Amino acid sequence: MPKLWLITPVYLDTVAFGILRQRIRDEVAEHGWLAELDVQFVVVDDTAGLDPDIEDLDAHGDVTVIVPPFNLGHQRAIVYALRALAGSMADDDYVVTMDADGEDAPEDVPRLLDELRQKGSHRGVVVALRTSRQETVTFKLFYAAFRVLFLVLTGATVRSGNFAAYHGWVARGVLRHPSFDVCYSATLTSLDLPVTGIPCARAARYAGKSRMSLVKLVRHGLSMLMPYLDRIAIRALILFSAIVTACLALGTAVVAIKIGTHHAIPGWATTTLLGLAISSLVAVGNFVILFAVYTQSRGMALSRLEEEEHGRA
Repeated sequence: MPKLWLITPVYLDTVAFGILRQRIRDEVAEHGWLAELDVQFVVVDDTAGLDPDIEDLDAHGDVTVIVPPFNLGHQRAIVYALRALAGSMADDDYVVTMDADGEDAPEDVPRLLDELRQKGSHRGVVVALRTSRQETVTFKLFYAAFRVLFLVLTGATVRSGNFAAYHGWVARGVLRHPSFDVCYSATLTSLDLPVTGIPCARAARYAGKSRMSLVKLVRHGLSMLMPYLDRIAIRALILFSAIVTACLALGTAVVAIKIGTHHAIPGWATTTLLGLAISSLVAVGNFVILFAVYTQSRGMALSRLEEEEHGRA
């Protein structure tokens, strides 16, 4: 029978993980076909070995602890573990990634896996779409503003996080994509994979407190934009082209009035033309920088892939 791999990063949250583990085992045992799977929990110690309580998890035969060399953050910690274990996964294994604090509800795990099983393809991905959050008003306001900004820059909406399910085929192949080095959740939805969303309310923490600071939140938001760099570059090109076109059109009109007629040129026209000229120079400069970053990232991705293939050979 296929295995069920549950990957979760843990940062000083072993108490919460203990509760999560037991509740997931209870949910799986009561859910028909899931009860026949070999359940394996993979804990990524994101303290890089500084949490002494992690050693207690080794007493469980169904728990594997992976210790990265330094703190990676919850998203990159998941990718680190998946790449480390990809060789042990079969294409038809089931993989679930989730947070360890209980905010990703164990009751939703069977719902995601049922949807994944119905797809009948190893390429499918099922993500949890957040319908509600138990957060402060300030966090909700900043999150709403970020969603609007994300939509304007990329043309896509962001409603999912680490909570996702897919087959071992995705972990073995797709997770090698270099964009996963930057952001796990956004890369899952940015690639050409059949992604299905399941509405899931965000639950409350089992124990402890969140360590997500404002700096970490901003850093996380910026990293979510990186997998969509190609879409941002295209939208930026359209915007910059419109600014340059408007500048040329207004400049042509001003010169035509000055040379071909005896009418005085309004003061607002020259001021507007100067503003558009400056905006055009800034737009062209920004586009060159963005285009250079985009092409460089694509080139590095291909170079790295070739190095991996030569290493295997």
